[in-house]
Amino acid sequence: MAGPKDLDPSSSPRALLGAELRHAREKAGLSQEELGARLFVSGSFIGQLEAGTRRMLPEYARTLDEVLGTEDFFTRNCTAAAKSRYPEHFAEAAEAEAQATAIREYAPLLIPGLLQTPAYARAVCRAYQPTATEEKIDELVTARVERARILNDPTEPLLWAVIDEAALRRVTGGREVMAEALRHLADLSRRGRAIVQVLPFGAGAHAAMEGSIKLMDFEDAPPLVYFEGVGTGRLEDAPAIVRHQRFTYELLTANALSPQNSLALIETMAQDYAHEEHP
Repeated sequence: MAGPKDLDPSSSPRALLGAELRHAREKAGLSQEELGARLFVSGSFIGQLEAGTRRMLPEYARTLDEVLGTEDFFTRNCTAAAKSRYPEHFAEAAEAEAQATAIREYAPLLIPGLLQTPAYARAVCRAYQPTATEEKIDELVTARVERARILNDPTEPLLWAVIDEAALRRVTGGREVMAEALRHLADLSRRGRAIVQVLPFGAGAHAAMEGSIKLMDFEDAPPLVYFEGVGTGRLEDAPAIVRHQRFTYELLTANALSPQNSLALIETMAQDYAHEEHP
């Protein structure tokens, strides 16, 4: 009997691949945990592959073809599903982000990508790659701005950002760029499209001084947490790790200014930047 046809890379290949995986697994009479044991991964990881929130690597694809008797279907199609316009270390997180029902993020050093203006994003991308061509920077900025289109939906995802005061004080791209960036933050907050809290310097030591946190929840897959460093990043789905980071995030929200006071501070800083005064 003929196997499934190759996936079309232009039509959500990861989601299609996940649907085929679920179909093949159920046809083989295996639970997610049983199939995960064959791949030496957790059952929740299989669930995330099926939901399209995790990337299918070639080594997994080969084993799946062997275990599920799908000839070379997953091996042939995992390349299409892995294509991304994002940097390798961030691609999987960006694609998971697009499917999340809730995103909670702590940003210690810069305004989160989903909340950036094009001008601010350009300044960040240029700082990351000072020798890149303008075409390359344009490509990076476009990808970052298009990520934010998920906020066009008036209800999903829930976006809750705790931003360290340091990120708002660092003049990125110039004072005019910062004024625009903070006005954009304030607008999203006022429209109820994002919950924004500022973690002030006055909060002192806190639970996430070692780095950023991004927690993502999904309708039909286990939650994920994303850790990012300089040119590196990783997704974790271990329940204990996710649970600990969620507790850390809750501590941050408790130490941060309220959304109302955060909005007042952000708007004041935007005015100060606009008038070229030191905040």
